[in-house]
Amino acid sequence: MVYDLYQEGKRGPNPALWWVNNEGDELKWSFSELTDLTRRTANVFTQICGLQQGDHLAVVLPRVPEWWLVAIGCMRTGIVFMPGTMQLRSKDLLYRLQVSKAKGIITTDTLAPEVDSFASKCPTLKTKLLVSDHSCQGWLDLRSLIKSASPDHTCIKSKTLDPMAIFFTSGTTGFPKMAKHSHGFALRSSFPSSRKFLQLKTSDILWCHSDTGWILAVFGCILEPWTAGATLFIHHMPQFDPKVAEQMLLKYPITQCLAASTIYRMILQQASTSLRFPTLEHCTTGGEALLPEEQEEWRRKTGLLLHEVYGQSETGICCSTLRGMKIKPGSMGKSVPPFDVQIIDDKGNSLPFNTEGNIGIRIKPTKPIGIFMGYEDNPAKTAEVECGDFYNTGDRATMDEEGYIWFLGRDDDIINASGNRIGPSEVENALSEHPAVAESAVVSSPDPIRREVVKAFIVLTPEFLSYDRDQLIKELQQHVKSVTAPYKYPRKVEFVSELPKTVNGKIKRSELRKKEYGQM
Repeated sequence: MVYDLYQEGKRGPNPALWWVNNEGDELKWSFSELTDLTRRTANVFTQICGLQQGDHLAVVLPRVPEWWLVAIGCMRTGIVFMPGTMQLRSKDLLYRLQVSKAKGIITTDTLAPEVDSFASKCPTLKTKLLVSDHSCQGWLDLRSLIKSASPDHTCIKSKTLDPMAIFFTSGTTGFPKMAKHSHGFALRSSFPSSRKFLQLKTSDILWCHSDTGWILAVFGCILEPWTAGATLFIHHMPQFDPKVAEQMLLKYPITQCLAASTIYRMILQQASTSLRFPTLEHCTTGGEALLPEEQEEWRRKTGLLLHEVYGQSETGICCSTLRGMKIKPGSMGKSVPPFDVQIIDDKGNSLPFNTEGNIGIRIKPTKPIGIFMGYEDNPAKTAEVECGDFYNTGDRATMDEEGYIWFLGRDDDIINASGNRIGPSEVENALSEHPAVAESAVVSSPDPIRREVVKAFIVLTPEFLSYDRDQLIKELQQHVKSVTAPYKYPRKVEFVSELPKTVNGKIKRSELRKKEYGQM
C-alpha cells in the first residue's frame, strides 16, 4: 500500500486538516503540505531514531497536529503505531511499554516525567520523542527534527496482512489485550462499500470527536476523510465542553459530525430550544447505545437525524446506518461489507430473526479485510473469541427480518462509560493498592448523562471502618485517578460488609449489577 496523500486532481480546494484550539490558534494543512510533513516524519523515525518496519511505537498525544504526522509516518515506514489516551498514568504506560516491547514512545511534557520514572524497567525502549514547547532531558524534540528532516521518502511496499497498528482493549480480567490490525484496515476505506458509510465528498468538512487513543481516531480522523479527499476539522479541546462544541458548529462550515452518543446528549442538555447549525448535513454516533427519545430530541432541535454505528477495537466499524438508509430508532443499522454480521449462539450457530444472541462476524472460510489479526502474543485469548466460523464480539443483540441489529448489552462485565470501555479488574486492581480496601467489586451503574458509570462496592479493612465515609470516597476516587487513567475512577462508591461470591470464592459481579439496575 502507498500512503502518499492524494495526487493532483483527487482533492478539493479545502485543506486536509483544519485544526483549532481555545486560544484562537488555527492551522490549515493542504494535502501537499501533509505529504511533505509526513515524509519528513517518516525520515525522523528511520534515519534519526533507527526505527524499522515492524517495530512498535507508543504514541500518547492529545489532539495536536503532530499526532497525524506520526500516524501517517508510521504507516509510510511500516512501524506499528500504538495510540493511547492522555489519561493513561504510570501503571498503564509501564504495562503497555513492557508488554508490547515498544522501541519508542512519543508524548508531551505532561507525561514525560512519568515515563522517565520507570523507563529503566523497559529494556526495549530506545527512543523518546517529545511534542512540546519545552525541552526535557533525554528526550528528542520531534517538531525541530521534522523541520530539519529530508522531504524525500519512499513508502515501504507494505502488504495487506503486514501489521499496522495495535489498540489496547479492556477485558474483564487482567490487563488490556493488544488487538493488532494490519494495513488491510486502512485499505477498507477505499472499498466502494465503505464509501457508502459517510458518502464524503471533497467539499465536505468532517469533525470527528474521537480521543486520539481510540481506534475511531484512526478510522474517522484519518482514513475516512482523507481517502475521500475531504477536510478533517479538529478542535484540541482537552476536555469536552458542549458549549464550545455548539459554538464550533455555528462558527465553522462543518458539514458532518462523528461522535459518541454522550457528546450529542451533553449538547442537547445544555442547549436552548433550537440548535440550527447552518452547514451541518449529517451526524453519526457510536460507542454506546442511543435512546430513541434522544434521537427524536436531536431531530426536533437540529432538523437532523442521528445515524448509529457499532464497532470494537478488534473490528473498527462493522455495523452502520449508512447515509440515506432508513433509520430505525434504537437500532445500530446493518452489517457493513466486507463483514458478514450474524447473531450467533455460544457454539457459533446463526440464530433466527428476533432471537437474542452474540454479535458474530464471519471469519471462515475467509477472514474479511479489516478485522483484527489477533491479540498480540496471546494466541489463547485469540482462540477464545473464535466461535465456529465466527469472531464472537461478546456483545448481545437481536436482528430483525430486514437485517437491522439491536444492541442489548455486553455478555461480560465490560463497563461502557461515555464510550470508554473499562474493564472492572483495572479499577479493582487500582483500589487494591489503597490500604483501606480489603476487597472490591466494580460494575456499571445507570447514569442520566453517561448512561452508565463505574461503581465500586468496597469492603474496608478494620483500621478504616471508623473513617469519615465521604472523605474516604474522595480519597479512593483520587487514588484511582492517580494510579490508572482518570476516566476509570468510580463515580459511585458503596461500602459493604461482604461481597457476593460463588462456592469457589469468585465475586459474583452479575448480582451487584442486577442490584444496580433494579433487577433484584
